[in-house]
Amino acid sequence: MQTLLKSTGAYKLLKNEGKSEGFSHAYLLLFDDARNLRTALKTFAKLFFGCENEYTEKEQRISYLIDSECFSDCLCFPSDPEKKLLVEDAEKILEESTLAPVEGDKKVFLLGDFSTANVQTQNKLLKLLEEPPKEVIFLLGATTSFSVLPTVLSRTKKLEILSFDLPSVTEYLRRAYGDKYDDNTLELCAATANGNVGDACDILDAGYYKTLTDNAFSLALSPLHKLPSVVKQVGETPRKKELLNLLRLIFRDALLLKTGQQKGMLLKTEKERLTEVADTFSISALLYAQEALSAAEKQVTFNAIFSQCIEVCLANVHSKNKL
Repeated sequence: MQTLLKSTGAYKLLKNEGKSEGFSHAYLLLFDDARNLRTALKTFAKLFFGCENEYTEKEQRISYLIDSECFSDCLCFPSDPEKKLLVEDAEKILEESTLAPVEGDKKVFLLGDFSTANVQTQNKLLKLLEEPPKEVIFLLGATTSFSVLPTVLSRTKKLEILSFDLPSVTEYLRRAYGDKYDDNTLELCAATANGNVGDACDILDAGYYKTLTDNAFSLALSPLHKLPSVVKQVGETPRKKELLNLLRLIFRDALLLKTGQQKGMLLKTEKERLTEVADTFSISALLYAQEALSAAEKQVTFNAIFSQCIEVCLANVHSKNKL
C-alpha cells in the first residue's frame, strides 16, 4: 500500500514542499479509503522525519516505529483506529503539544478520521491548529471534507489522494489475493470499488462480490413495472456506492457489446447477462445511464435516500429507451 501512496501527487507535493520552502504547521489529507487512511497518514508522516527511504539504520528504526505507532515524536489519535476522535483526545493533544520533542526538533500529530469527529472536538483544536507551538506539525486525515468545519479547512493545507487507476488496484489485489481469486474477479472488484483499494479488499474479504454482481444485474434487467419491488429487495445493501459503480460498469459493457467493442469489456465472465442488457436497451439509453448513475451517486453522497435515487435513476433510463 505504501508504494501506491508514494506514487500519488499528494505525496510528491508534500515531499517537494519539505525540500523547497519547508513544511507548514497543519495539513488535511483527504483520502476516500477508511481502511487505509491510517496507513496513509503514517506513510506521509515519514516525510517530516526524513525517513521515507530508510537509507540508514536510524531512518529504518524511525520508519519502523512510526508504522508501529511507537515513535515518541509522532503521536496517533485516537489510539484505537476503530474509534472516532473525541473531545478527550483533543484535550490529550492539547496537553501533549506543550511538551518538547524527545528525539529531534519536531513533533507530529496524526489525526484520523477527522471527518467523523463531532463539532465540539473540532472546535477544541481550532486555536491549536491556528497557533501551534513552533516545533509541532498536524496531519489530519479525512475520508471527506463535507463534515470538516470551514474554520478547520481554512487553517490547514489540503493534500488530496485521488482514486487509483484500475491496473494499479488490480495489481495490488493480485499480490494480496492472487492465490484465492482469478484475474477476472480481481479486475471486477477493482473496477467496482472505483479506485478505492480498501473498498475492493472489503468486497473480497466479505465474499460479497457475487451477491453484489447479482443485485446489480437484477436492477439492470428489471422491467419497469417490477423495479420498485427489486429496489426494495436490494436497496438495503451496505455497499451502496459499489452497487452504483457496478451498475455503471454493466451499462458501459453492454454498450461496448452492442457497438461491437468487446475488447474493452471488464465483465468478461458475464457476457450472457450483458447481452440481455444490451438487447433490452437502446444505445441512447445505455449512454444516458452513465450520466444518470453519476448523478445518483452524487445525491447519495449528500445523504439522499438510496432506494429512491436508484429507482428514479433506472426509471429515467427506461424512459430514454422509449425515445
